[in-house]
Amino acid sequence: MSLVEGLLLQATSTSLLLGVVVLLMVVYFYSFDLSLKEDVKEPPGPKPLGFLGNLFQIDLKKPHESLCKLAKKYGPVFTVCFGHKKVVVLAGYKTVKQALINYAEEFGDREIPPTFQNIREHGNSILFSNGENWKEMRRFAISNLRDFGMGKRKSEEKIIEEIQYLKEVIEGFGGKPFDTAQPVNCAVSNIISSIVYGSRFKYSDPEFKQMVDRANENVRIGGSAALRIFSLFPWIGRFLSDRRKLVSNGEKNNKQIRELVEALKKTLNPDEPRGIVDSFLIRKQSDEQSGKKDSRFHEKNLFVTVANLFVAGTDTTGTTLRWGLLLMAKYPHIQDRVQEEIQKVIGGRQPVTEDRKYLPYTDAVIHEIQRLANIVPLGLPHETSCDVHFNGYFIKKGTTVYALLTSVLQDEDEWESPHTFNPAHFLNEKGQFVKRDAFLPFSAGRRACLGESLARMELFLFFTSLLQDFHFTPPPGVTEEQLDLTPVVGITLNPSKHELCAIKMN
Repeated sequence: MSLVEGLLLQATSTSLLLGVVVLLMVVYFYSFDLSLKEDVKEPPGPKPLGFLGNLFQIDLKKPHESLCKLAKKYGPVFTVCFGHKKVVVLAGYKTVKQALINYAEEFGDREIPPTFQNIREHGNSILFSNGENWKEMRRFAISNLRDFGMGKRKSEEKIIEEIQYLKEVIEGFGGKPFDTAQPVNCAVSNIISSIVYGSRFKYSDPEFKQMVDRANENVRIGGSAALRIFSLFPWIGRFLSDRRKLVSNGEKNNKQIRELVEALKKTLNPDEPRGIVDSFLIRKQSDEQSGKKDSRFHEKNLFVTVANLFVAGTDTTGTTLRWGLLLMAKYPHIQDRVQEEIQKVIGGRQPVTEDRKYLPYTDAVIHEIQRLANIVPLGLPHETSCDVHFNGYFIKKGTTVYALLTSVLQDEDEWESPHTFNPAHFLNEKGQFVKRDAFLPFSAGRRACLGESLARMELFLFFTSLLQDFHFTPPPGVTEEQLDLTPVVGITLNPSKHELCAIKMN
């Protein structure tokens, strides 16, 4: 064999060997990739039907009920398709808590639906934004809520002052039937208004009444079936009256906020901020004077932050309090027991926050109102910030996630009678108040309600003060059994339109 032939044979052998090695590597990594894919298991769920997804299996007028039924079939982590969009649903206390607490970062982003993308500049809010803007605006809001009284004596004084105005309005009906919505919502709204703007409004102020009504209307239509369909098929927006109303209300809110802010600017004293708007304006001036680039303290963030706080501080607490009064009229034996405890412990003096620990039954009733009212049944939608392996399933980054709060507050493994009004859920055998882990009306984790402590104080003081002075009953000719507890479904669950009588107690 010649030298050339030997070299050719050696080269051929080497090439063949390399080829075999490469082939083996390809087979190995292909097999390894297949094994990985076998391990990647997405959450189960009903089979979608084309571009409609699972819409035929979900009642868009009460989606929380449909999703709870699906959870019984597919388990605590499952997938549904709202049209073409996949949504992962988390159901039950243990699953929701694990996701929001133990996987707080992974499930910590907020999905921003088209409903809210198109009526504001992207990224300029607390409720519907992510990233650094959300972090800075949330820090600012929490810090200033605390500075202006959240959970402190200052807030208690504001609430007690407002209670007197509300009592006067209710007493003015002279025991005749009235709709609780306007007076209760105005009273609660004035608490957040005094914190945001530094002052309250008169209930008779037409601008204030319109502001409160728009806030509640936006929450209602924002979760309507029409707007849920719009989120799936944005091109139909021009045909939806609810969509047009939402946009119109947003424009009117911005105009009103601008007028209020401009009035506050004229009397702004950097040494004595009156509320959150003043603090924001002072920070904005400071950043402008220092030449700070990319400051988030600008007009768009101010307007949307104020709007977020106003809506969140008005609808949720006002709605819960209205449910409480309706439930007291529905279950007079429970109302009687609350009033007996208040009379025994407090008598005729004004209730204060410190009284809570001495009113275990009343405290249990308030908690049970929040549990059964279940006012934010779907929570606000989350979004995964990265790929997540959770409970044996793989969930991709950017997936919309519903932490189904209804399934937590009515978890049959956590509550003895989840679908009935039962204050005993929060009492031990000695009649002492007990906390329950599955009580999560404010959600949990990074996106938990930032005004929780303020809301808890408001509910306790408003509820005990009103029950101290008034006995709530159905209108004449209506029995307790006839009072309707069917909710009006929006982003929150409001009581159906109703009237009550408030009988002044001696």
